[in-house]
Amino acid sequence: MTGQGDLPLEPTGAPAKTSVTAVVPVYNGEPTLGELCERLAAVLEGSSRAFEIILVNDGSRDASWKAIERIARQNARVRGLNLMRNYGQHNALLCGIRAARYEVVVTLDDDLQNPPEEIPVLLERLADGFDVVYGQPENEQHGFVRDCASQITKLVLERSMGSEVARQISAFRAFRTQLRGAFADYRGTFVSIDVLLTWATTRFAAVRVSHLPRKVGASNYSMRQLITHALNMVTGFTTLPLQLASMTGFFCTFFGILVLAWVLGRTLIFGSSVPGFAFLASIIAIFSGAQLFGIGIIGEYLSRMHARALDRPAYVVRDHTGCSPRGET
Repeated sequence: MTGQGDLPLEPTGAPAKTSVTAVVPVYNGEPTLGELCERLAAVLEGSSRAFEIILVNDGSRDASWKAIERIARQNARVRGLNLMRNYGQHNALLCGIRAARYEVVVTLDDDLQNPPEEIPVLLERLADGFDVVYGQPENEQHGFVRDCASQITKLVLERSMGSEVARQISAFRAFRTQLRGAFADYRGTFVSIDVLLTWATTRFAAVRVSHLPRKVGASNYSMRQLITHALNMVTGFTTLPLQLASMTGFFCTFFGILVLAWVLGRTLIFGSSVPGFAFLASIIAIFSGAQLFGIGIIGEYLSRMHARALDRPAYVVRDHTGCSPRGET
Protein backbone atom coordinates (compact mmCIF):
# COMPACT_ATOMS: atom_id res chain seq x y z
CA MET A 1 0.00 0.00 0.00
CA THR A 2 1.32 3.44 -0.91
CA GLY A 3 1.00 6.64 1.03
CA GLN A 4 -0.71 9.79 -0.23
CA GLY A 5 2.53 11.28 -1.45
CA ASP A 6 3.80 8.15 -3.12
CA LEU A 7 3.79 7.80 -6.90
CA PRO A 8 2.03 4.76 -8.36
CA LEU A 9 4.38 1.94 -9.18
CA GLU A 10 5.07 1.13 -12.84
CA PRO A 11 3.98 -2.37 -13.82
CA THR A 12 6.87 -4.78 -14.09
CA GLY A 13 7.46 -7.25 -16.90
CA ALA A 14 8.06 -6.54 -20.57
CA PRO A 15 9.84 -3.26 -21.44
CA ALA A 16 7.80 -0.37 -22.81
CA LYS A 17 7.23 -0.54 -26.54
CA THR A 18 9.16 1.86 -28.75
CA SER A 19 8.49 3.24 -32.23
CA VAL A 20 10.33 1.52 -35.06
CA THR A 21 11.41 2.32 -38.61
CA ALA A 22 12.26 -0.75 -40.67
CA VAL A 23 14.68 0.07 -43.51
CA VAL A 24 15.04 -2.42 -46.35
CA PRO A 25 17.50 -1.89 -49.24
CA VAL A 26 15.93 -3.42 -52.35
CA TYR A 27 17.81 -4.76 -55.35
CA ASN A 28 15.88 -7.01 -57.73
CA GLY A 29 13.63 -8.00 -54.83
CA GLU A 30 10.26 -7.86 -56.56
CA PRO A 31 9.29 -11.52 -55.87
CA THR A 32 9.67 -11.21 -52.07
CA LEU A 33 8.58 -7.63 -51.33
CA GLY A 34 4.89 -8.40 -50.85
CA GLU A 35 5.45 -11.19 -48.33
CA LEU A 36 8.22 -9.25 -46.60
CA CYS A 37 6.02 -6.20 -45.99
CA GLU A 38 3.10 -8.31 -44.79
CA ARG A 39 5.26 -10.12 -42.26
CA LEU A 40 7.00 -6.92 -41.17
CA ALA A 41 3.67 -5.16 -40.60
CA ALA A 42 2.30 -8.10 -38.61
CA VAL A 43 5.38 -8.27 -36.36
CA LEU A 44 5.78 -4.52 -35.82
CA GLU A 45 2.05 -4.09 -35.13
CA GLY A 46 2.46 -6.16 -31.99
CA SER A 47 5.99 -5.26 -30.92
CA SER A 48 6.12 -1.48 -31.40
CA ARG A 49 4.14 1.59 -30.36
CA ALA A 50 4.22 2.96 -33.92
CA PHE A 51 6.09 1.89 -37.01
CA GLU A 52 6.90 2.58 -40.63
CA ILE A 53 8.58 0.57 -43.38
CA ILE A 54 11.00 2.29 -45.75
CA LEU A 55 11.88 0.42 -48.94
CA VAL A 56 14.89 1.89 -50.77
CA ASN A 57 15.10 0.76 -54.39
CA ASP A 58 18.82 0.65 -55.21
CA GLY A 59 18.68 0.76 -59.01
CA SER A 60 16.91 -2.59 -59.44
CA ARG A 61 16.77 -4.00 -62.96
CA ASP A 62 13.41 -5.69 -62.41
CA ALA A 63 10.02 -4.19 -61.51
CA SER A 64 10.87 -3.66 -57.83
CA TRP A 65 9.94 0.03 -57.90
CA LYS A 66 6.51 -0.68 -59.34
CA ALA A 67 6.00 -3.27 -56.61
CA ILE A 68 7.03 -0.71 -53.98
CA GLU A 69 4.59 1.85 -55.37
CA ARG A 70 1.80 -0.71 -55.30
CA ILE A 71 2.54 -1.74 -51.71
CA ALA A 72 2.78 1.90 -50.58
CA ARG A 73 -0.68 2.59 -52.04
CA GLN A 74 -2.10 -0.36 -50.15
CA ASN A 75 -0.38 0.33 -46.81
CA ALA A 76 0.00 3.89 -45.50
CA ARG A 77 2.85 2.81 -43.24
CA VAL A 78 5.06 1.87 -46.20
CA ARG A 79 7.27 4.49 -47.82
CA GLY A 80 9.42 4.04 -50.90
CA LEU A 81 12.58 5.80 -52.07
CA ASN A 82 13.85 5.25 -55.61
CA LEU A 83 17.55 5.96 -56.15
CA MET A 84 18.89 7.28 -59.46
CA ARG A 85 21.13 4.25 -59.97
CA ASN A 86 22.71 1.37 -58.09
CA TYR A 87 24.86 2.90 -55.36
CA GLY A 88 25.35 -0.17 -53.16
CA GLN A 89 23.64 -1.72 -50.17
CA HIS A 90 25.16 0.51 -47.50
CA ASN A 91 24.52 3.70 -49.49
CA ALA A 92 20.87 2.69 -49.83
CA LEU A 93 20.74 1.98 -46.11
CA LEU A 94 22.16 5.41 -45.35
CA CYS A 95 19.42 6.97 -47.46
CA GLY A 96 16.71 5.07 -45.57
CA ILE A 97 18.27 5.75 -42.16
CA ARG A 98 18.31 9.49 -42.82
CA ALA A 99 14.63 9.32 -43.77
CA ALA A 100 13.63 7.41 -40.61
CA ARG A 101 11.09 9.14 -38.34
CA TYR A 102 10.98 6.87 -35.31
CA GLU A 103 13.12 6.09 -32.26
CA VAL A 104 14.65 2.81 -33.39
CA VAL A 105 15.87 1.74 -36.84
CA VAL A 106 15.81 -1.93 -37.83
CA THR A 107 17.60 -2.91 -41.03
CA LEU A 108 17.22 -6.18 -42.91
CA ASP A 109 17.65 -7.54 -46.42
CA ASP A 110 14.83 -8.06 -48.91
CA ASP A 111 15.45 -11.79 -49.45
CA LEU A 112 13.61 -13.07 -46.32
CA GLN A 113 16.72 -14.85 -45.05
CA ASN A 114 16.37 -12.68 -41.96
CA PRO A 115 12.90 -13.58 -40.61
CA PRO A 116 11.00 -10.42 -39.57
CA GLU A 117 9.62 -12.48 -36.67
CA GLU A 118 13.06 -12.19 -35.00
CA ILE A 119 12.80 -8.38 -34.69
CA PRO A 120 11.31 -8.51 -31.15
CA VAL A 121 14.45 -10.38 -30.04
CA LEU A 122 16.61 -7.45 -31.22
CA LEU A 123 14.30 -4.87 -29.61
CA GLU A 124 14.31 -6.74 -26.31
CA ARG A 125 18.12 -6.76 -26.23
CA LEU A 126 18.22 -3.09 -27.22
CA ALA A 127 16.02 -2.30 -24.20
CA ASP A 128 18.79 -3.69 -21.94
CA GLY A 129 20.74 -0.48 -22.49
CA PHE A 130 22.64 -1.15 -25.70
CA ASP A 131 22.69 1.25 -28.64
CA VAL A 132 23.25 -1.28 -31.44
CA VAL A 133 22.17 -4.93 -31.53
CA TYR A 134 23.08 -7.34 -34.34
CA GLY A 135 21.21 -10.49 -35.23
CA GLN A 136 23.95 -13.09 -35.44
CA PRO A 137 22.89 -15.96 -37.74
CA GLU A 138 22.81 -19.35 -36.02
CA ASN A 139 23.67 -21.07 -39.29
CA GLU A 140 24.37 -18.91 -42.33
CA GLN A 141 22.78 -20.26 -45.49
CA HIS A 142 25.47 -19.22 -47.96
CA GLY A 143 27.95 -21.18 -50.03
CA PHE A 144 31.45 -22.03 -48.76
CA VAL A 145 33.15 -19.38 -50.90
CA ARG A 146 30.69 -16.68 -49.80
CA ASP A 147 31.12 -17.64 -46.14
CA CYS A 148 34.92 -17.38 -46.45
CA ALA A 149 34.63 -13.94 -48.04
CA SER A 150 32.23 -12.86 -45.29
CA GLN A 151 34.73 -13.91 -42.62
CA ILE A 152 37.48 -11.90 -44.34
CA THR A 153 35.20 -8.86 -44.38
CA LYS A 154 34.39 -9.29 -40.69
CA LEU A 155 38.09 -9.51 -39.77
CA VAL A 156 38.71 -6.24 -41.58
CA LEU A 157 35.64 -4.70 -39.99
CA GLU A 158 36.85 -5.72 -36.53
CA ARG A 159 39.95 -3.62 -37.12
CA SER A 160 37.91 -0.73 -38.53
CA MET A 161 35.34 -0.77 -35.73
CA GLY A 162 37.79 -1.50 -32.93
CA SER A 163 35.22 -3.84 -31.38
CA GLU A 164 35.10 -7.62 -30.96
CA VAL A 165 31.40 -7.60 -31.83
CA ALA A 166 32.49 -7.02 -35.45
CA ARG A 167 32.81 -10.81 -35.76
CA GLN A 168 29.07 -11.05 -35.11
CA ILE A 169 27.76 -8.34 -37.43
CA SER A 170 25.10 -8.90 -40.04
CA ALA A 171 22.72 -6.89 -42.21
CA PHE A 172 20.04 -7.62 -39.58
CA ARG A 173 20.55 -4.91 -36.96
CA ALA A 174 18.61 -2.60 -34.65
CA PHE A 175 19.93 0.70 -33.32
CA ARG A 176 18.75 3.95 -31.81
CA THR A 177 17.95 6.51 -34.50
CA GLN A 178 19.72 9.29 -32.57
CA LEU A 179 23.06 7.65 -33.46
CA ARG A 180 22.77 9.00 -37.00
CA GLY A 181 23.66 12.44 -35.65
CA ALA A 182 27.30 11.28 -35.55
CA PHE A 183 27.38 10.89 -39.34
CA ALA A 184 24.74 13.43 -40.37
CA ASP A 185 27.25 15.33 -42.52
CA TYR A 186 28.98 12.30 -44.02
CA ARG A 187 29.09 12.58 -47.84
CA GLY A 188 31.69 10.03 -48.93
CA THR A 189 30.87 7.79 -51.87
CA PHE A 190 31.92 4.70 -49.93
CA VAL A 191 29.68 3.92 -46.96
CA SER A 192 29.94 1.34 -44.20
CA ILE A 193 26.99 1.67 -41.82
CA ASP A 194 28.69 -0.48 -39.20
CA VAL A 195 31.78 1.73 -39.09
CA LEU A 196 29.67 4.90 -39.05
CA LEU A 197 27.77 3.59 -36.03
CA THR A 198 31.06 3.32 -34.12
CA TRP A 199 31.44 7.09 -34.50
CA ALA A 200 28.49 7.45 -32.14
CA THR A 201 28.73 4.59 -29.63
CA THR A 202 30.66 1.64 -28.27
CA ARG A 203 27.64 -0.09 -26.74
CA PHE A 204 27.20 -3.01 -29.13
CA ALA A 205 25.59 -6.39 -28.59
CA ALA A 206 24.60 -9.43 -30.63
CA VAL A 207 21.91 -12.07 -30.25
CA ARG A 208 21.43 -15.38 -32.02
CA VAL A 209 18.72 -15.41 -34.68
CA SER A 210 17.66 -17.88 -37.33
CA HIS A 211 18.88 -17.53 -40.90
CA LEU A 212 16.85 -19.14 -43.66
CA PRO A 213 17.75 -20.25 -47.19
CA ARG A 214 16.86 -17.86 -50.00
CA LYS A 215 13.41 -18.47 -51.45
CA VAL A 216 14.12 -16.81 -54.80
CA GLY A 217 17.27 -16.14 -56.82
CA ALA A 218 20.86 -15.96 -55.65
CA SER A 219 22.88 -13.53 -53.57
CA ASN A 220 23.83 -10.27 -55.27
CA TYR A 221 27.15 -10.27 -53.40
CA SER A 222 29.97 -12.22 -55.03
CA MET A 223 33.25 -13.08 -53.32
CA ARG A 224 34.99 -10.43 -55.41
CA GLN A 225 32.52 -7.77 -54.27
CA LEU A 226 32.92 -8.74 -50.61
CA ILE A 227 36.72 -8.61 -50.83
CA THR A 228 36.51 -5.24 -52.61
CA HIS A 229 34.19 -4.06 -49.85
CA ALA A 230 36.75 -5.17 -47.26
CA LEU A 231 39.59 -3.36 -49.05
CA ASN A 232 37.51 -0.20 -49.41
CA MET A 233 36.64 -0.37 -45.75
CA VAL A 234 40.17 -0.81 -44.48
CA THR A 235 41.56 2.01 -46.66
CA GLY A 236 38.53 4.25 -46.21
CA PHE A 237 38.13 4.15 -42.43
CA THR A 238 41.47 3.09 -40.92
CA THR A 239 45.19 3.85 -41.21
CA LEU A 240 46.11 0.16 -40.96
CA PRO A 241 47.59 -0.07 -44.50
CA LEU A 242 49.81 2.94 -43.84
CA GLN A 243 51.00 1.34 -40.61
CA LEU A 244 51.64 -1.89 -42.49
CA ALA A 245 53.67 0.00 -45.10
CA SER A 246 55.71 1.65 -42.35
CA MET A 247 56.40 -1.69 -40.69
CA THR A 248 57.39 -3.24 -44.03
CA GLY A 249 59.77 -0.37 -44.67
CA PHE A 250 61.25 -0.73 -41.18
CA PHE A 251 61.90 -4.47 -41.53
CA CYS A 252 63.37 -4.05 -45.01
CA THR A 253 65.70 -1.34 -43.70
CA PHE A 254 66.69 -3.54 -40.76
CA PHE A 255 67.33 -6.43 -43.13
CA GLY A 256 69.43 -4.15 -45.36
CA ILE A 257 71.56 -3.07 -42.37
CA LEU A 258 72.18 -6.71 -41.46
CA VAL A 259 73.21 -7.48 -45.05
CA LEU A 260 75.53 -4.44 -45.10
CA ALA A 261 77.12 -5.51 -41.80
CA TRP A 262 77.65 -9.03 -43.18
CA VAL A 263 79.24 -7.73 -46.40
CA LEU A 264 81.55 -5.34 -44.51
CA GLY A 265 82.47 -8.05 -42.01
CA ARG A 266 83.28 -10.55 -44.77
CA THR A 267 85.39 -7.93 -46.56
CA LEU A 268 87.36 -7.09 -43.40
CA ILE A 269 87.88 -10.71 -42.39
CA PHE A 270 88.44 -12.43 -45.74
CA GLY A 271 89.51 -9.44 -47.79
CA SER A 272 86.91 -10.03 -50.51
CA SER A 273 83.38 -8.90 -51.21
CA VAL A 274 80.33 -11.11 -51.74
CA PRO A 275 80.34 -12.36 -55.34
CA GLY A 276 77.24 -12.98 -57.41
CA PHE A 277 74.81 -10.90 -59.37
CA ALA A 278 71.83 -12.94 -58.11
CA PHE A 279 72.42 -11.88 -54.51
CA LEU A 280 72.63 -8.20 -55.43
CA ALA A 281 69.55 -8.43 -57.66
CA SER A 282 67.50 -10.07 -54.91
CA ILE A 283 68.38 -7.31 -52.43
CA ILE A 284 67.44 -4.62 -54.96
CA ALA A 285 64.16 -6.44 -55.67
CA ILE A 286 63.28 -6.57 -51.95
CA PHE A 287 63.83 -2.85 -51.44
CA SER A 288 62.16 -1.88 -54.71
CA GLY A 289 59.15 -4.00 -53.87
CA ALA A 290 58.87 -2.45 -50.41
CA GLN A 291 59.02 1.05 -51.89
CA LEU A 292 56.39 0.29 -54.52
CA PHE A 293 54.19 -1.30 -51.87
CA GLY A 294 54.36 1.83 -49.74
CA ILE A 295 53.81 4.14 -52.71
CA GLY A 296 50.79 2.07 -53.79
CA ILE A 297 49.15 2.36 -50.38
CA ILE A 298 49.81 6.10 -50.24
CA GLY A 299 48.26 6.31 -53.72
CA GLU A 300 45.11 4.58 -52.44
CA TYR A 301 44.73 7.18 -49.71
CA LEU A 302 45.41 10.03 -52.14
CA SER A 303 42.72 8.70 -54.48
CA ARG A 304 40.24 8.67 -51.61
CA MET A 305 41.20 12.22 -50.66
CA HIS A 306 40.61 13.19 -54.29
CA ALA A 307 37.21 11.48 -54.31
CA ARG A 308 36.27 13.20 -51.06
CA ALA A 309 37.37 16.57 -52.47
CA LEU A 310 34.96 16.06 -55.38
CA ASP A 311 32.19 16.00 -52.74
CA ARG A 312 30.19 13.40 -54.62
CA PRO A 313 26.98 12.40 -52.81
CA ALA A 314 26.53 8.90 -51.41
CA TYR A 315 23.21 8.64 -53.25
CA VAL A 316 20.64 10.68 -55.19
CA VAL A 317 16.89 10.04 -54.87
CA ARG A 318 14.98 9.97 -58.15
CA ASP A 319 11.49 9.56 -56.74
CA HIS A 320 9.58 8.68 -53.58
CA THR A 321 6.20 7.25 -52.70
CA GLY A 322 4.04 6.81 -49.60
CA CYS A 323 3.52 8.96 -46.53
CA SER A 324 3.35 8.59 -42.79
CA PRO A 325 0.11 7.35 -41.21
CA ARG A 326 -2.42 10.07 -40.47
CA GLY A 327 -1.85 11.78 -37.17
CA GLU A 328 1.76 10.59 -36.80
CA THR A 329 4.96 12.54 -37.36
